[in-house]
Amino acid sequence: MKPTLIPHISYQNFVLDQLNTHYSGGILTLVRKDWTIISKLWITDLSFTTTWLHDLYSVKGPEPRDPASMLRSYLLCLLTSPTLSITEWVNQLHRVPLYTILSGFEPGDVPGVGTFYDFFRRLSGFEKANVKPFIKLKRKKKQKKKPKKGEKATPRNPGIIRKLVDRHLRHGSKQKQLPGDQLYAFFQSQFLEVSARLGLLGDPHSLGVVGDGTPVETASYPRSKPICDCSAQGLTNCTHPRRYSQPDIDSGWDSSRERYFNGYHLYMISTSDSRFDLPLYPRLHPASRHDSVSLVVSSIEFSQRYTLGTIDKILLDAAHDAEPIYELLDHHNVEPFIDLNVRTKKNFSTESDIQISPIGVPICPIGKEMKPNGFDISQNRQKWRCPLACGSKNTCSTPCSKAKYGRTFHTFKRDNLRLFTKTPRSSEKWKLIYKRRTSVERSNKREKVDYHLEAGRHRSTKMWYVRLYSIMMCQHIDAWYSSQKETLNIQEIIFTKSA
Repeated sequence: MKPTLIPHISYQNFVLDQLNTHYSGGILTLVRKDWTIISKLWITDLSFTTTWLHDLYSVKGPEPRDPASMLRSYLLCLLTSPTLSITEWVNQLHRVPLYTILSGFEPGDVPGVGTFYDFFRRLSGFEKANVKPFIKLKRKKKQKKKPKKGEKATPRNPGIIRKLVDRHLRHGSKQKQLPGDQLYAFFQSQFLEVSARLGLLGDPHSLGVVGDGTPVETASYPRSKPICDCSAQGLTNCTHPRRYSQPDIDSGWDSSRERYFNGYHLYMISTSDSRFDLPLYPRLHPASRHDSVSLVVSSIEFSQRYTLGTIDKILLDAAHDAEPIYELLDHHNVEPFIDLNVRTKKNFSTESDIQISPIGVPICPIGKEMKPNGFDISQNRQKWRCPLACGSKNTCSTPCSKAKYGRTFHTFKRDNLRLFTKTPRSSEKWKLIYKRRTSVERSNKREKVDYHLEAGRHRSTKMWYVRLYSIMMCQHIDAWYSSQKETLNIQEIIFTKSA
């Protein structure tokens, strides 16, 4: 049967009645910590989940569980006990009536483990469990040299960024179906839109974003088994394909833990203008993929799917400091704020007596950095002035210009997008904006540490996306609660009848 829509007001009335019945003056009591969870679910309207998944249920058969209650129950699991498996969470629902009530179920009427996984299959909207086939050739073990302490791994294919960007600029990129597409569409319509209305994302029409990658370890080693009988025949050097339990993962270098790991490389795009460090778009890449390659893929996919506004600027660390990335962002009219990965300490020479420092600041003939003097939009160029000139006064002992305001110099973006940025790296504005780059690291910390992302113990990319998006939903719910908790008084609302 098709699921029946239960409005959010009906859920609130259900919670109110059940809590008054079981928790007002009886044996069961509520502690202060419980009210935070109750408040978060009280203000979170998930009723659209039923409408969203309505067409994925059959007309015939038994009446299904309410999809909104199923999603609410899983979010409640992540909010309270993120390390529990689905099996243990079902046991917890039987033990704790409060969790059953807050999920939207009658006490004693708890869905089974299979019901949860059936709901996850519909919610993800991706028929295959993984992107790659289970059966693949055996991976060859190579002796890998560990990078230095704190150093990130280099790209496996030098020049791949240039090839990817050139192909995109020349032919464009056709949008293709990804395992997390339906999840992102739901997440954008039910969570990002709400956060945007509450003003938690910044200006949606001129959005600032941050991008960064982080390792997600899903297995201690790649698990596989043979599909041939070579071992029974005594053949040791078998070259036949094997069946892998997690075909989408591989091994990569974790610079923070300073060891290799097996799993995914999660590239996260979050908002830079939110005091809550809210995530916007996740993408699971192979663990061996470099940050710069992940950005090219993720930024194109994000621009094809994000419909709430336009991206104005993006903040990235030095791992993304490659000229093709500047060209890609300039093509999409996005201003990059990228820390320079200084490859040389020498200044760049020009046709005049002015040199360019490694961070893109002109150096005058006496070796001083010139001062930024505005950006000429009509000519698309940055103006620089003499560092010793102030108005009509010039304190330079050997002035190189007869002008009373001193020597000026112009740099064009088209000369070198990497060095001559629209907002000069030496300016206070650039430094102030770039301070927000670490917001994506705090967002990733929330997912991996606070919500224990790596504790999922899943074997499919589909389930990792379900867990990842659900954690991101919890991050937005936390932000909604933090922005409204001063005006919320749920305890008084719920126990009004028993007073």
